Amino acid sequence: MSVPVPRSVPELSIIIPAYNEEGRLARTLARIREYFAGRRVPPGMAPHIEMDQLEILIVDDGSKDGTARIAEEWAQEMPAVRLVSNGENRGKGYSVRHGMLEARGRLALFTDADLSSPIEEIEKLLAALAAGDDIAIGSRALDRSLISVHQSRHRELAGIIFNGFVRVITGLPFSDTQCGFKIFRRERTRIIFEQQRIERFGFDPEILFLAKRHGLRTAEVPVRWAHDAATKVQVLRDSVMMFGDLLWIRWNGLLGRYPKKGDAR
Repeated sequence: MSVPVPRSVPELSIIIPAYNEEGRLARTLARIREYFAGRRVPPGMAPHIEMDQLEILIVDDGSKDGTARIAEEWAQEMPAVRLVSNGENRGKGYSVRHGMLEARGRLALFTDADLSSPIEEIEKLLAALAAGDDIAIGSRALDRSLISVHQSRHRELAGIIFNGFVRVITGLPFSDTQCGFKIFRRERTRIIFEQQRIERFGFDPEILFLAKRHGLRTAEVPVRWAHDAATKVQVLRDSVMMFGDLLWIRWNGLLGRYPKKGDAR
């Protein structure tokens, strides 16, 4: 079920992939509303975004709890909120892709449902776009002093190892591809999500690989972050799957499955 969208084009779309987020979603929406209702930006700095210039897309990934109900309740009192349904569980990557292709804002941010990176950190990403970049990605690795709650040692080590594989296999230069806090100039970057193929947790390197292939400028920005013990990432299982995704990205690239604009199809 989708709630009718406002007629005016939003300045910012916020995409929140949500799978069984009944316990966290309302708190996250309240924090976003509170932040943008009181946001003050000095002239000449990041763009001024008011509540009526904002849309929030809750992408329900086949949740079995009250996630959809909470999103619909919020949509009734907060016109910026819109529920988008995947119909069944497809994965975080599919949810982000679905939300990005449904979004209408000039800019589009996707963030985790637990706001592991506080919404205030969007100012850093907006500053990167204002400086001329097409994409800005939050990073936990550039300044680890900004991490208020760390993952377990084996999770952090797995992340470091995975990022090494990302660099070797895809050629991407980033220190942290997996932070769930990324913003895009929506129209310029739409082709990324049209070509995205990976539907689960390994999608982040793919969209960044596609950005590089299409000549889009990406800035990596250190952000505050706190680990949430309720994370749905299972280290062993998902690490194996994500490594396979890296090989799949490389293979797709070699087979020409990510054509540039103007390439023969």
